[in-house]
Amino acid sequence: MKIVQISVFIENKPGRLSAVSSILAENNINIRALSIADTSDFGILRLIVDKPEEAYAKLKENGLTASITNVLSVRMPDKPGGLSNVLKVLNENDINVEYMYAFVSKASDDALVVFKVENIEDAEVKLQSTDIKVLSRDEVYGL
Repeated sequence: MKIVQISVFIENKPGRLSAVSSILAENNINIRALSIADTSDFGILRLIVDKPEEAYAKLKENGLTASITNVLSVRMPDKPGGLSNVLKVLNENDINVEYMYAFVSKASDDALVVFKVENIEDAEVKLQSTDIKVLSRDEVYGL
């Protein structure tokens, strides 16, 4: 199942990341996972939140450059080889991973990974044909 990720383009200056988190906090939006990649001048903050459409609207209302991307999230055993098993399925089906980030759920012993892949529908079908659990929006947003 596709989940919505919000990407925010922010200057690499003191207070910019705090401004984003403050906007989310003021609107009672909870961050479920995040990743930030930066250069010396700018960064891309990728967020999975419990209310993505509302978060996107609030960030845009506050003048931030934000976009929405569909990604996949899978649950895997939090043990050596867990990620390797998922990546093996994608590799065997010639599905390229553009980027990914992981987090651990407080509700289980599993690790959760967010993937941005070239063909999200194909990746979902291939992963679901194995014992890999592809998470739904409700499962991720409700963490």
